[in-house]
Amino acid sequence: MVNIDLWGGVECTINRVGDQYFDQLAQSGHKSRLSDLDLFADLGIKKIRYSVLWESVAPDHPEQQDWSWATERLNKLRALDIDPIVGLLHHGSGPRYTNLLDQDFPQKFAAYARAVAQQFPWVNYYTPVNEPLTTARFSALYGLWYPHAKDDASFLKALLNQIKGTRHAMQAIREINPEAKLVQTDDLGYTQSTPALQYQADFENHRRWLSWDLLCGKVNPQHPLWKYLLAGGIPEAELLDLVKVPCPPEVIGVNYYVTSERYLDEHITDYPLHTHGSNGRHRYADVETVRVGHAQPLGVQNILAQACERYPDSAIAITEAHLCCTREEQMRWLAEVWDSALFLKNQGKNVLAVTAWSLLGAFDWNTLLTEQRGFYEPGVFDVRTGVPEPNAVAKLMKDLSSNAPRHPVLQIDGWWKRTCRTLFPAPPEVPEKWCVADQAALPKTKIEPLLITGATGTLGKAFARICDERGIPYVLLSRQEMDITEEASVEKALQKYGPWAVVNTAGYVRVDQAELEPETCYRENALGPVNLAKHCRARGIQLVTFSSDLVFDGQNKGGYHETDQPNPLNVYGSSKALAEEQVLAAMPKALIIRTSAFFGPWDEHNFVYQALKTIAHKEFFQAADDTYITPTYVPDLVQTTVDLLLDEESGIWHIANSGTYSWAQLAELAATVAGLEPHPWLQPVSQESLDLSALRPANSALATGKRANLPRVEDALLRYLRATEFAFRPSEPLVDTTEDDELLAAHA
Repeated sequence: MVNIDLWGGVECTINRVGDQYFDQLAQSGHKSRLSDLDLFADLGIKKIRYSVLWESVAPDHPEQQDWSWATERLNKLRALDIDPIVGLLHHGSGPRYTNLLDQDFPQKFAAYARAVAQQFPWVNYYTPVNEPLTTARFSALYGLWYPHAKDDASFLKALLNQIKGTRHAMQAIREINPEAKLVQTDDLGYTQSTPALQYQADFENHRRWLSWDLLCGKVNPQHPLWKYLLAGGIPEAELLDLVKVPCPPEVIGVNYYVTSERYLDEHITDYPLHTHGSNGRHRYADVETVRVGHAQPLGVQNILAQACERYPDSAIAITEAHLCCTREEQMRWLAEVWDSALFLKNQGKNVLAVTAWSLLGAFDWNTLLTEQRGFYEPGVFDVRTGVPEPNAVAKLMKDLSSNAPRHPVLQIDGWWKRTCRTLFPAPPEVPEKWCVADQAALPKTKIEPLLITGATGTLGKAFARICDERGIPYVLLSRQEMDITEEASVEKALQKYGPWAVVNTAGYVRVDQAELEPETCYRENALGPVNLAKHCRARGIQLVTFSSDLVFDGQNKGGYHETDQPNPLNVYGSSKALAEEQVLAAMPKALIIRTSAFFGPWDEHNFVYQALKTIAHKEFFQAADDTYITPTYVPDLVQTTVDLLLDEESGIWHIANSGTYSWAQLAELAATVAGLEPHPWLQPVSQESLDLSALRPANSALATGKRANLPRVEDALLRYLRATEFAFRPSEPLVDTTEDDELLAAHA
C-alpha cells in the first residue's frame, strides 16, 4: 500500500474591513512565539503552509521592508527540516497602498514576490495568493472585506488581478529560483439545487474551478463562463494571454469544508432569513447541503476525484482540513479526509498530501472575519492559555502517519453522516442513542464504550445526554450494576464492558448530612474512586472523577488555583480532598475535576432553578451574600470534561464558568437575565443565619491557569434560559391580581 504525506498549516489571514486589519497570527500569539515551530516538528510533518505576508513585511511603503520576523521563522523551519509552502497574500487586499481592484495590483504584487525570493532563494514552494476565488467573492461580490464591492464586474476584476498577480509572482520568483513550485489553493465544493434553480447551480459549479482554470489556460472561447467573463468587463485579450502563457500549478490545493457544498432552494419560507438571497431572477435560500435531509453531499472523496480528472498534469493535495466542532468530530473529520485521499492514492490518482489545518486554531471565522469578538476554534493545539497545548488531534496526526490504532470514537461516523445532520426540513426531536447497552444499530465491530457511573444523578444523566449528542457510545450504570465501593463489582463491570474510559459521577452529595454520616461519605467519596483508580490503571483505562471547591478553607482573597493546598472545613470537603490524594497515588494519570455550584437545564435540583422559580412566583428567597463561588453550567462542564478525556489529560483541573458571585448575587443575576424583578423577593442573608450543619468557606471561587476556560456566567445563564424556555414564569398567578386583570381587560 502506498501512503500520502501529512502537512501542517497555520491560519495566518490578514484581512481588511474598512480601515481595520485583522491578524490571525497576532490573535493566536504565534507572532511572538518562535518555540511553536518545535511543537510543529514534533508532529512529524515535513511541509507546512506558512506566511510571509505582504501586509506584514511592507505595510506602509513597498521599499520599506522588515524581514526580521520571516527570516527568523523560515531559517528555523529550515533547521528543523520542514519545507515551508510560503504564502504571500492570505485573504487580504494587500497593504494600504494597493487593493484587489487596483489596476497595478499584479505588478506591485510581483515586485513583492521577487523581494521574498531574493531574501529566501532556497524556498521551493509558494502559494502566492491563497484562495483567489473565495477572496474575490468575499471582497468584491459580497462586500464583506475590503474594498467592499458588490457587483460581478468588481468580483471578476479582483479575481483576475489575483490570478495575474500569481502568474507574475511565479515568473519573478523563478528568475531567482527556477525550481520554485506553485501550490495553488482554493475552496472547492459543489452546488445542488431544486429543478427551478438548476441553472444557478450549473453556473456555480463552473465558477468553482475558475482560479485553476485561469492559471492552467483553460478559459478560452469554449469555456462555459467565457461570455460571463466578457460581459463582466474582462478584456478578451487578457484571457487569451492567460491561455497563451499559462501558469499551471504543480499542486492543486483543495480546501474542503463541511460547508463547502451548497444547496439552493426557492422555497425560502422553509429556511432561516439569513440564508435568503437573490440572483435578480429568483429569490432563494443558500444553505449547506449537509443540512438538507433529501440532499446528499458528494463528499471529499468525490470532490478530490473530480479535481484529479480535471487537472491530470498536477498533483492534488488537501491543503485545509478543519472543522469547528467537538474534539471527536474534529478527529473524525481529519480521519475521513485522510482515508479518502489515501483511497484515491491507492487507486492510482496523483494525490499528494493532506494538511492538518489549522495547527493553532482560528479566531472569529463564525463572523467571517468581519468582527473581532475573540471566538476561538481550537486546532491541533489549543492556545487559550498563551502556550500551545496539543490535544487529541495532535495524537491522531501521529497515528495517521504511523498507521497506529485509532481511538474508539473514530469508529462512529461524524455528525455530517448521521441523521442529526438534517435541519431542513426540521427533523423530529428524537436524539440518536449511542448507549451500547441497549442499541443494536451501531457498527458490527465491537466498540469500546465510555463507562459512566451515577445513573440516577444529575451529572451522570448529563454525560449520557451529551454523549448521545456527540455520537460517543457509552454505558450508564447504576449502583446495582456497579458498586464502586466494592472491588469485585468494579472488576466485573470493567471486564464486561471493556471501556476506553470511566467517568465517575457517583458519590455522596449531601454536604450537611455528611456531618452525621461521615463513614458513609468517606466510603462513597474516597474509597469508591480509589477502587476505580486501581482497577482502571491495571487495565490501561482512563479515569475521570469529580471533586469540589469545598476542599478549600476560604482564606484566599482571589480564586483558588489547582496548585493551592486543600484545607477543608467539613466532612464532605475532607472526603473529596482525601479522594484526590489517594486516587492520584493509585493512578497518577487519572483526571480529577474540581467544580462548583453547578446548574443545568435538565433537572430542577439546583440553586438557579429554585431561585428563579421562587422569585417568579413572587415568594421570598433567601441566599447568602457573604459566601462566594464560581457557578458552573453543567453542559459546559460535561463538554469540556469529555474533551479533556479525549486529550488524555491528567491531574487536577478546575472547571467552572468565568465569574465570581455570592449566592445572592447569582440569584439576582439569574433573575435579571430572565427578565424577572428580583426585589423585594430576593433576601440576601449571612451564611451563618441559614443555620446549616456543615461549615462553608467564605470564598471557594475556582481559578485556573489551564486551558479549560469556560464562558462567562452571564452567557451560561442565557443559554440555560433558552434551553428551559423560560419555564420559570408561573402558569397561573399565586397572588391576587384581580385589579390588574380588570385594568388589562379595560385597555384591551
